[in-house]
Amino acid sequence: MFVQITGTGSYLPERVVTNDELAATLDTSDEWIYSHTGIRSRHIGADDESTSSMAVKAARAALASAGVAPEDLGLIIVATSTPDYQLFPSTACLVQHALGAVNAACFDMQAACTGFIYALETARGFLHHTPRPTLVVGAEMMSRIVDWSDRNTCILFGDAAGAAVLEVSQDETGGIWHSILKADGAGSQLIFREGGARGLPGGMPLIQHTLQMKGRAVFNFAVKVFDDVLCRLLERSGYTFDDLACVVPHQANARIVEAVARRMGVPLEKFYLNMETTGNSSAASIPVALDAAVAAKKIKEGDLIAMVGFGAGLTYGGILMNWHGRTEKSAPAVHPSRDLSAETNANTE
Repeated sequence: MFVQITGTGSYLPERVVTNDELAATLDTSDEWIYSHTGIRSRHIGADDESTSSMAVKAARAALASAGVAPEDLGLIIVATSTPDYQLFPSTACLVQHALGAVNAACFDMQAACTGFIYALETARGFLHHTPRPTLVVGAEMMSRIVDWSDRNTCILFGDAAGAAVLEVSQDETGGIWHSILKADGAGSQLIFREGGARGLPGGMPLIQHTLQMKGRAVFNFAVKVFDDVLCRLLERSGYTFDDLACVVPHQANARIVEAVARRMGVPLEKFYLNMETTGNSSAASIPVALDAAVAAKKIKEGDLIAMVGFGAGLTYGGILMNWHGRTEKSAPAVHPSRDLSAETNANTE
């Protein structure tokens, strides 16, 4: 039994904020932002929009794409760092109610920008035991947690939602082959937002409740783990980079992807990038890019693709899958010097 993605969907808010608009209030410019990030603009949610409302729109598109009715869903996972409510109820429960998915269990996944990858693998495990269609959504209102006076962070982020429907298949030529989920809590202070139950005094300035990030350290971490995850996925499957039709990475910064391509000695053209017009939408970035790549026919029937994420926690991981087809080669032995204790192998048969 294999797990396939049978439908995708995405939603981007109507309002677009350009670099020039940010430069009107910050000590920066379109040229500086683009040269450092590859971002020209980002979408910002309206006052009456929320993480759940965006998630619902992306979910409906994914369900329509898969031909699955909401009441047929067995599970809904929403990956987000910006839930509608700080603690409870979960955003997934709000999405369930709005969709009318009355038979679905629901919970949120918090793995920051790697959230969609973590949620996909969690859903895959669920499907092996309860083979009912599963909805995975990545949705973020990053505009609500950034400091708009900090040019080092606010220029990066945007709001968005992306979704995928997963179903089981007996077709041994398609679906998710391998996954890697990893974390390094030693880097927890590289990207964080104060608050929660840690004891932050309520009277602290509002600025201390916004996202904080050590950009250079995060950049170096991302380049290293992106390269490592992609190489491990290919090594375990017996494929090479040449066999890949498309790599859909977390859309954090184009310079990260360019650095990985140089480091691996592979063509940048195989990496699908859309952050120029979306910015970094955290857990939403991979499903939004995946949906766009499918719509643009950058991913087609039979293609071998990879998705790689990295973010706060620190968390990182990836998934290798056949898009509705292709026969896997025999997997070679894993390099003995690598610790794979926190990795998962989706090919359980």
